[in-house]
Amino acid sequence: MRIFHIATAADWAEAQRSGAYTTSTIGVTLEQEGYLHASREDQWEAVRDRYYSGATEPLVLLEIDTDLLDVPWVEELPAPAATETFPHIYGPLSPDAVVAVTPVRPT
Repeated sequence: MRIFHIATAADWAEAQRSGAYTTSTIGVTLEQEGYLHASREDQWEAVRDRYYSGATEPLVLLEIDTDLLDVPWVEELPAPAATETFPHIYGPLSPDAVVAVTPVRPT
């Protein structure tokens, strides 16, 4: 399965250097959140519009092959009142699991 994550270009570049991506969402680490936020293909644009509209640095869309992940991932509700599930990655993302990187613009 393919899932998606929006990252700053700087965070993605650092992950390629270090071998692990650990930003849950803009300004929030994996350690702080407990997982990395992700989305399905039909969700990532709405996530960008809602959470990244004020981004001032370049963004990229990471396309992740879940078969290549070396940490668990789960499709779940992000909050008790939520009605739509989202994929969450429970651990650092290895750059080897990212099969495509596409520049995206904030809205």
